[in-house]
Amino acid sequence: MDLVRIIIAIILPPVGVFLQVGFGKHFWINIILTLFGYIPGIVHAVWVIAKY
Repeated sequence: MDLVRIIIAIILPPVGVFLQVGFGKHFWINIILTLFGYIPGIVHAVWVIAKY
């Protein structure tokens, strides 16, 4: 299941984080990072999925 979440995180980083942790602080941090740049959003999403 983590592989599916990582693929989703590459396409839409906030959705991947949402599937892992829900509407928590990591979700909102990822929204902000994705708005600042697509790559930081992907990196954060993959990190959250790998950590949790």
